[in-house]
Amino acid sequence: MSAAWIPVLCLGACLLLPEPAGSEGAVPIAITCFTRGLDIRKEKADVLCPGSCSLEEFSVFGNIVYASVSSICGAAIHRGVISNSGGPVRVYSLPGRENYSSVVANGIQSQTLSRWSASFTVTKGKSGSQEAMGRAVSTAHPPAGKRLKKTPEKKTGNTDCRADIAFLIDGSFNIGQRRFNLQKNFVGKVALMLGIGTEGPHVGLVQASEHPKIEFYLKNFTSAKDVLFAIKEVGFRGGNSNTDLGKALKHTAQKFFTADTGVRKGIPKVVVVFIDGWPSDDIEEAGIVAREFGVNVFIVSVAKPIPEELGMVQDVAFVDKAVCRNNGFFSYHMPNWFGTTKYVKPLVQKLCTHEQMMCSKTCYNSVNIAFLIDGSSSVGDSNFRLMLEFVSNIAKTFEISDIGTQIAAVQFTYDQRTEFSFTDYRTKESVLAVIRDIRYMSGGTATGDAIAFTVRNVFGPVRDSPNKNFLVIVTDGQSYDDVRGPAAAAHDAGITIFSVGVAWAPLDDLKDMASKPKESHAFFTREFTGLEPIVSDVIRGICRDFLESQQ
Repeated sequence: MSAAWIPVLCLGACLLLPEPAGSEGAVPIAITCFTRGLDIRKEKADVLCPGSCSLEEFSVFGNIVYASVSSICGAAIHRGVISNSGGPVRVYSLPGRENYSSVVANGIQSQTLSRWSASFTVTKGKSGSQEAMGRAVSTAHPPAGKRLKKTPEKKTGNTDCRADIAFLIDGSFNIGQRRFNLQKNFVGKVALMLGIGTEGPHVGLVQASEHPKIEFYLKNFTSAKDVLFAIKEVGFRGGNSNTDLGKALKHTAQKFFTADTGVRKGIPKVVVVFIDGWPSDDIEEAGIVAREFGVNVFIVSVAKPIPEELGMVQDVAFVDKAVCRNNGFFSYHMPNWFGTTKYVKPLVQKLCTHEQMMCSKTCYNSVNIAFLIDGSSSVGDSNFRLMLEFVSNIAKTFEISDIGTQIAAVQFTYDQRTEFSFTDYRTKESVLAVIRDIRYMSGGTATGDAIAFTVRNVFGPVRDSPNKNFLVIVTDGQSYDDVRGPAAAAHDAGITIFSVGVAWAPLDDLKDMASKPKESHAFFTREFTGLEPIVSDVIRGICRDFLESQQ
């Protein structure tokens, strides 16, 4: 009798997989929630998924065709072959491929994966009255003759080394295939010693060449075994004879570390850059971008350029300009890629020394910003709304949280009213909501008293905060009292003042209130609609002052 053919995959055209004769009565093998495609070493297998799996536990990569590192039961639910109550599944092994896609289906968010060596797909299994044979297949194959052990729970990892780490490896023609493999072996040893786990370090990998490529993200793997598999599967890309390090570092800082890719709040962000030789592009700008994004850059250099090659190096001080701080802590050198085991532990110790991660603090997550808003009669209700919009547009740029940036607001006329203090609202959404609801007071203008009130009542309670303090004053007229004395007292208290004047606000008052240099801390516009372009000026000023304070 000829074999039946089962359509299992349609991507433009349908793929038909043969069903061998005599498979009708096959007894399914019981597996666990965590059994992966690579644990079933057959071209076709009937398995039985349990009914107690949590959807959040599944690791699934791809859609219809899944990377073999994926959970079989997770893939089956994702494709709609079974429900969360479990059931029989038929698994077909397929060749590896590139670019496994991310799709949400049946309550499971599959993840992207750039490349894997083997794949599988699933169809409905054969239901029958026969019991599943044997014990559940675990996620690792024990030696022959030994009993299968229960699948262990996901390990928490080294909780004393919580960091989100990107390994940026050299994939240029300069390193070559052999040294590229030695480099991967070293990275694997470092990853293993870190103690990767759900509550410990998370790692990802980026390959630098002419076109940097993110091989896998932080969220893709949370066990050392899976990370080692993924590192092993990374292929050599080649490219420019020397590394486009600046481009790759900037790409990593901007694209790799996002909430969608697995970055955790309050955890240090680290890039470990491996470079064999020297970079062929400008590294200084990339280092600045990385610091602005709160990324701690380490450089591991191997085989420094010989004297004859120094003339080809664009900047011989590239290491000092790329690292987080030029203090020796963030740079690491190995003479070659041979016998590197002894260098693993010292590097891991650096990556786990969180108190040294000085670039984790940025202008976006480590400042206190109070807004002092003019509510005098000359403003008017509609213009007051434009002032609140100006305040909101600045506030929403920052990472507001109980461990990050904090925002406060005071409205003033002759009197002062604290709209909310630094500790009242700890999320961006709640801060923006309360700003929208501020009611216009109307009255006279006593800006000096308002500055003194804000320094005493708003900044006073957070005087021991590690965040840098900023005060943004928005006013449309001349103050009836002295502003110079209260502003000087604020400066002496470590508060940086930006003054923003509209319409009739005197330039002398704005300069008297602003911090030095006056020209970069005092702004003026004739119309309230002119406030919008000043938003970016104030944000840039805050970041500039913050970075200067960290030097």
